[in-house]
Amino acid sequence: MRRQRPQLSRRPDPLPRPPRPEPRLPIRLLALDIDGTLVGDDLVLRDRTATAIAAALRRGVAVSLATGRMASSALTFALELGLSEPIVAYQGGLVRAMPEPGGQRIGRLLVHTPLAAVVAREVVDWSRARGLDAHLNHLERFIIRADDPKADDYSKFLGARAELVADLRDAIVHPVSKVLAVGDEELTLDAFAEARIAFAGRAEVTISHPRFLEFLAPGVSKGRAVRWLARRRGIPLEQVMAIGDQRNDLEMIEAVGHGVAMPTAPADVLAAARYVAPPVEDEGAARMIERLVLGRAG
Repeated sequence: MRRQRPQLSRRPDPLPRPPRPEPRLPIRLLALDIDGTLVGDDLVLRDRTATAIAAALRRGVAVSLATGRMASSALTFALELGLSEPIVAYQGGLVRAMPEPGGQRIGRLLVHTPLAAVVAREVVDWSRARGLDAHLNHLERFIIRADDPKADDYSKFLGARAELVADLRDAIVHPVSKVLAVGDEELTLDAFAEARIAFAGRAEVTISHPRFLEFLAPGVSKGRAVRWLARRRGIPLEQVMAIGDQRNDLEMIEAVGHGVAMPTAPADVLAAARYVAPPVEDEGAARMIERLVLGRAG
């Protein structure tokens, strides 16, 4: 008999969510997820997307990438788009400035909220016990077990070589930016609900991809990071647009006046969004920017 999947909730406790800001124009800040939002599986930024973002920049709109990737992996996209605002990485656990004009190396660290080492080691044990394959991220380091057969695939996706260690658990001697546990889609989704209960108050748990279960320091989310970006620029949340496609985008979409979900987003993310964009294959993020930021009909 097929095991019944547990009901998912946004968090394992009944803490009230802050009210969603009412939308106000003009939009002055854009927070954009990368994978599944700006780019599809081919990881290519399309012309319409780049053109829409460039037009927003010319109007004085601040644009930041908000991703689960490490900042150095997101930097390639930020440079291609000509961005100057900080990069939100690791679901908001880390924020880095962009390089100085003309530079190609990642900028200085602005925010870093790591996960305690004792909790990270427990996450690795917990993940292994459930058939999930854990990885570590710390600052710009990606650390996996030496016998991982997908090491080259991960390195290609991130644009940087993974560090190989004999034992992942033993490698955790200091707090780490993030623990990522990988499994098949059904296993990851089932583990998500259990993990939020098991690590309540000790780690934030989210899903960034149907196969990726992520563990971060308590309080870390893209929503928190976007609020930080808005305060830094003196921009009301009512005049912020955030676009994303997964559960790790939920808090960000809820936090702003113009929350946009991609149509492939889970039901709870779609329910939190004020708008639903066309698919990534149709450059849906670009179309929403054209309509709501640039004021073009469509």
